[in-house]
Order: sequence, then structure tokens, then C-alpha cells
Amino acid sequence: MTDQNGDFWVRFWGVRGSIPCPGPETKAYGGNTSCLEVHCGDHTVILDGGSGMRPLGVHLMSKGTLNADIFYTHTHLDHVVGFPFFIPFFNPKNKFRLWAGHLMPDYTLRGVLEMMLTPPLFPVPLDIVQAELTFKDFPAGETLEPRAGVVVKTRPLNHPNNATGYRIEFKGHSLCYITDTEHTEGKRDEKIVELIRGSDVFIYDATYTDEEYPRFKTWGHSTWQEGARLAEAAGVKTYVIFHHDPSHNDAFMDKVAADAEKARAGSVVAKEGMIIKLA
Repeated sequence: MTDQNGDFWVRFWGVRGSIPCPGPETKAYGGNTSCLEVHCGDHTVILDGGSGMRPLGVHLMSKGTLNADIFYTHTHLDHVVGFPFFIPFFNPKNKFRLWAGHLMPDYTLRGVLEMMLTPPLFPVPLDIVQAELTFKDFPAGETLEPRAGVVVKTRPLNHPNNATGYRIEFKGHSLCYITDTEHTEGKRDEKIVELIRGSDVFIYDATYTDEEYPRFKTWGHSTWQEGARLAEAAGVKTYVIFHHDPSHNDAFMDKVAADAEKARAGSVVAKEGMIIKLA
């Protein structure tokens, strides 16, 4: 972990899954849902748009005109709830490309977000946004190049209503973002192993522990221990535990951090505000 000086780095604005859980018992790790800010040189990539997207937007407003890409793993509410509260969307000088790999052929990303912003669920429609938005649906499994020198490899994940895992490559380094996926006990997901192999940073859906998991089978989430096993099989450098269950308070996460360090030295538990430099 370091400051944000450098060519390739990631900052965590939301690290929870399912629902925001602010309060004194989650202060150390944070209570906002999934949202990451990635910088590849001068280019900004945003991963997911959970409630952490609101404070990210406030921060980005001080950075001038934006021309960025937003990649959604999927469109369950905890990953899109920040969309209407992202202030840079209301600056007509800004440009955003919004990507999703889990919806075709039945839905489109624009259509899903329009559905969310519809009375009586929400009073303000999508067309109030003043920034230039371009929606890009693709089939998970494609390799994308949103900007010159930035390569994004994708894979489908095992999650209800589908989800997409991402590997961002820039200047010879790689960041993998694999959240909202469920493993099969005793069997590695070779699609994930292939995607994360040799990566510098591997961020994984570690909602549960192995002990908790049997009570939550088919819910679409994994464990920190499975993430460690995948990291070891794929030879990743830094394994980051992510998508914390809202019932896991700071004391619980401290225990996870200690256990993960014993299981695989150098493992990191994601915290809001944490920055990791890749290059």
C-alpha cells in the first residue's frame, strides 16, 4: 500500500457486499458497497458503482474534466446504487463509457439502469444526466481495449443473473477484479485461475469463511480461504480479500486478516481509502 503517485494504482471506495452498513462497528474497514478507482497513467477506470461511487464522485469533481470507463461486474443493486449520486454525471463536459458483460441478449446496461431510475423506485430519470454516456454491452469472455495501452480481459462468473470478472493490464502489470462468484467445494474454477495467473493484484469475493459457506450455498459468493487457494494455484503476488459481508464487523475482519496472513503471507483485507500501487 502506498500513495497514489505512480502509473498504475487502485483505490478502494467501497468494499462491502449486499447492502451498505455504516456505523461504529464497521468504521475501520468501511461500510460502502463495491466501487474501485483505477488509474492507468492518465486514464481513469471505475470498477462497479455501489454506494462507494458517491464519495468517489465528490473526490473526482476536483480533478477537472473526466473521460473515463466504468466496468460493472453485474447490476445487482449493491453494485449500481451509487449511479444516480455520482456528481460527475451532471457535468456536460465529462464523458463516460459504461461497460457490462453479463446482460446480453436479454437486457442492455442502459435499459437496466433506466429501469432502476423509474417511479416509484426513483423520481429522477436517466435522461437528466448531462455528461456524455456511451453504453457498451459485450459477451463476457471478450478482450477489450478501452484506451490505447489498457487491455481488459473478461470472463463469466458463477453468480445469479450472471457476472463478469476483469483483468486490467497496463505497462506489463495486471489487476484482477473477481467479485460476486461462487466456487464449487473441492474443485478450482479454472476460468478464474487462467484469468488471474501471475497477476500483481487479485481482488476476490471473500464474503464468507469456509465455516460459514455451507449455510449460504447458491447465494453466489465465495470465501477468503477459496481466494487464497486460487491465488496460490495461479501464482498471484498480492491477494486482496473483498466484498465483506455486512454482518462482519471490524473485530471479525481483524480475525480474518490475521488468519489470512497465516494462510498466505502478504494477503490484504480491503479497507475504504486503501491504495495499492502496481507500477
